[in-house]
Amino acid sequence: MLAFQIIIVAFVLFALSRVIARFREGSLTAGWLVLWSAVWVAVAVAAILPQTTSWFARLIGVGRGVDAVIYVSIIFLFYLVFRVFLRLQKIDHDITLVVRELALKRRGEADKD
Repeated sequence: MLAFQIIIVAFVLFALSRVIARFREGSLTAGWLVLWSAVWVAVAVAAILPQTTSWFARLIGVGRGVDAVIYVSIIFLFYLVFRVFLRLQKIDHDITLVVRELALKRRGEADKD
């Protein structure tokens, strides 16, 4: 194995350990555990057996393996950005509700005085 492949596999093992740790502490659901584990295993397979990216490219109708990996990565990143955006929107909405409730509560207390 080349040094680059060893580094990637070592990082994948580290990333998988973090995924499992987050699942055990309850901050990651079983669905996300499966998704992230599959992503990291796919990265390890692509690093150890680079010809798999060419097979995958042919499967989805793309010319080169590296192009297929880039396309899938971009789609995956856009999906994650979308999820983060939705989460931020929800947090913003929740904060607005809490601030509004506190303001009304304080105003009610001030009216009593």
